[in-house]
Amino acid sequence: MDNYVTGAVIKRLRENKKMTQEELAQKIFVTSKAVSKWETGKGFPDVGLLESLGKALDVSVIELLSGEDITNLNKACNMSKGKFYVCPICGNVIQTTGEAVISCCGITLPPLEAETPDNSDVEHALNVEIVEDEYYVTMNHPMTKEHYISFLAAISDDRMQLVKLYPEGNAQARFKISRVRKLFAYCNRHGLFEVDRKELKKSN
Repeated sequence: MDNYVTGAVIKRLRENKKMTQEELAQKIFVTSKAVSKWETGKGFPDVGLLESLGKALDVSVIELLSGEDITNLNKACNMSKGKFYVCPICGNVIQTTGEAVISCCGITLPPLEAETPDNSDVEHALNVEIVEDEYYVTMNHPMTKEHYISFLAAISDDRMQLVKLYPEGNAQARFKISRVRKLFAYCNRHGLFEVDRKELKKSN
């Protein structure tokens, strides 16, 4: 585990709930002195207390550990407003429908920030051709064991289409066109790239 709940986080979440140290202590069956020690950095809550501490503060254990309380504003679960997360250790790819705290291999993952490749960035440009009812996406990108495109994805409001790619393979994929909003490519060295449907370079 790379991080653990800090006293500053406990204090902030407690004060956000307008709760005294005594009130928090009563909820989790410890003394107010124990809570005071945590908040002043003179001790840590036992791991067995994390679940009840999270419940008392209205956050999940993983939010408690990350120090962030998350509110998912995408209540309609529109997939096109989701976030991508990639674990740098195992390569796990996770897509959420909104704000979340995601942990994999013992580390908390940041959401990927996508950028749009500029005209000079030939390697990360998504070349798109329409073949019947599909987008045929290719990239002129190295596919070596050290530098490769890890996945290509198409996001619509109601679904995600993702093709996992591997070194020494081809950087290409086919996606059903229906309702697609954006196309994404993830480079293991340079991160996430996106192209909006309106900006797709199409050729028949």
